[in-house]
Amino acid sequence: MTIDALQQLLITNAKNKTEEYTRLFHGRGNFYGAFNFLTVDSADKVLYAAFFAPDDEALAIVAMLQDFYATQAKWQAMVVQRRYLKGAPTELLAGELPEETFAIENGLKYKLNFLNNQNIGFFPDMKIGREFVQANARGKNVLNLFSYTCPFSVAAIAGGARVVVNVDMAKRALTAGRENHRFNDLNMQACRFMPYNILKSWSRIKKGGPYDLIIIDPPSFQRGSFAATTDYQKIIRRLKDFAAEECTVLSALNAPELDTNFIKTLFEENAPDFTYVKRLENLDSFPCDDTEKSLKNLIFKKGKK
Repeated sequence: MTIDALQQLLITNAKNKTEEYTRLFHGRGNFYGAFNFLTVDSADKVLYAAFFAPDDEALAIVAMLQDFYATQAKWQAMVVQRRYLKGAPTELLAGELPEETFAIENGLKYKLNFLNNQNIGFFPDMKIGREFVQANARGKNVLNLFSYTCPFSVAAIAGGARVVVNVDMAKRALTAGRENHRFNDLNMQACRFMPYNILKSWSRIKKGGPYDLIIIDPPSFQRGSFAATTDYQKIIRRLKDFAAEECTVLSALNAPELDTNFIKTLFEENAPDFTYVKRLENLDSFPCDDTEKSLKNLIFKKGKK
């Protein structure tokens, strides 16, 4: 794929732009055979490009993106983030950022922060997972592990969850999570926020149970706090302590080096009461040359089949 071909693909994908957060180009799945270091998103009024590695054509790509931004005239601002540099700096290259910017998804909104964080506060590839939670949350007691800025909690409360317990050791992320609930005019009395290290807080987590719906969405690797290869099993092993007699688990994994069998085996060995149900489909806008290297959202159930 050439830079010109990339621009034409962006033009095609942007034709039906709405306010919804949309990935216009996903190179990280190696589907296109080129530009596997690049993603380009439409975040309502902001065109957002992220570089995950340096490249000899980076300057030419940025110039093309600036031309695309100007000729399309669909956004108020364009930002480029260089995720491979320390601090993942973001640069405003055109226009002016709105005072508040949101990712909008299925009528719900999540505040974005382009200038001060490595992650902007929202993972768009999880849309189908959030839809599953919203569709299955009514009347449920929900546990949201590694909640980050709480998009799963927003979806659950919007879907009629009775209570959602959000657990994440990053206090700043939970503060943003509270804001996300307020932005959507959701019942804050139905939400609890626990700023704890999950692997050291089982007794606190258990107090809010038993849980009817559990979301496990950890980072693949976070230095000093979590590594999927060694720590994921510790969570699965604890499910028996706080899962209700009838319980659904959304178990997520976004590590290219670990496949679906990795999670299935963990459940078979550490939570045999749970039965594998299905893997959720991924968005078409996140193509990948190998589905086992892409996002894996697996559903398990305990109790009535």
